[in-house]
Amino acid sequence: MARVVVVGATGHIGSYLVPRLVRAGHEVVALSRGTREPYHAAPEWSRVERVVADRDAEDAAGTFGARVVALEPDVVVDLVCFTPESAGRLVEALRPIRPLLLHCGTIWVHGPVHRVPVTEDEPRTPVGDYGIGKAAIERLLHAETRRGGVPSVVLHPGHITGPGWPVITPAGNLDPAVWRALASGEPLPLPDLGLGVLHHVHADDVAQAFERALTRPAAIGSSFHVVAEQAMTSRGLAHAVAGWFGREPALDLVDWPEFESRVAPEYAQQTREHVSRSISASIERARTVLDFNPRYPTLEALREALDWLVANGRVDLS
Repeated sequence: MARVVVVGATGHIGSYLVPRLVRAGHEVVALSRGTREPYHAAPEWSRVERVVADRDAEDAAGTFGARVVALEPDVVVDLVCFTPESAGRLVEALRPIRPLLLHCGTIWVHGPVHRVPVTEDEPRTPVGDYGIGKAAIERLLHAETRRGGVPSVVLHPGHITGPGWPVITPAGNLDPAVWRALASGEPLPLPDLGLGVLHHVHADDVAQAFERALTRPAAIGSSFHVVAEQAMTSRGLAHAVAGWFGREPALDLVDWPEFESRVAPEYAQQTREHVSRSISASIERARTVLDFNPRYPTLEALREALDWLVANGRVDLS
């Protein structure tokens, strides 16, 4: 069994991953800013070493890599690295001890694609700072592995879904009014005929993939998509969610100017970001190499998330 340092341990993925690693017999060090507890309680957290560190501040001071090395990891799971500069500093610090480095990327290393479902071998065409930064980190880590330096695996999740936080709605944004419209039969505007594609994944399925990558030497040097079995269109998601409430959705299929006039600017921008990519990602490589089998279909993951949002007053369906 390994000593595993999880960076960003109390976030979306870490909340599920840390208990999984403990149950598998690993010695786990949970490193986080200490500003919140995990998204859900689990008895395994009592057997975890907790370390508080502000990565941004320590990165700026040039001390974060040394902090991680001092924890003597066999494996580092990095869930909160967003720039190649930060990744490079961590790799440089880890190089003398060469632990396995598992990095959390994103399917947004792909921009608009030519073939679907898109595979990990497709050329990277990211748009926007987030995807561009993650693609640069992926290149850096794979080059490091090829040179015989720090061995790494990159996992690219889709739209991470689960109880405890707002999740991407069928409209491709975080607007809680979308859920209410579908539940109550109110009109819901959707651009592009509602054919924008969204590829969700439950956070526990992402954690499953990280756990499996830790013990699969054949995964080293590769990238893997981590998403639900199937992507869905906005229209398909809207019909399914409305059906939970015994309704057909009242969809207004509108052009972009009309959509932007009816939705708050931040939500309209989120929808544009998702619809413009419309990524449907293949999990064949993850299935073959990692034995990854997502437990949650998209709709089951969304239903669990919505139930939590309603129960905790984040979405009003009264």
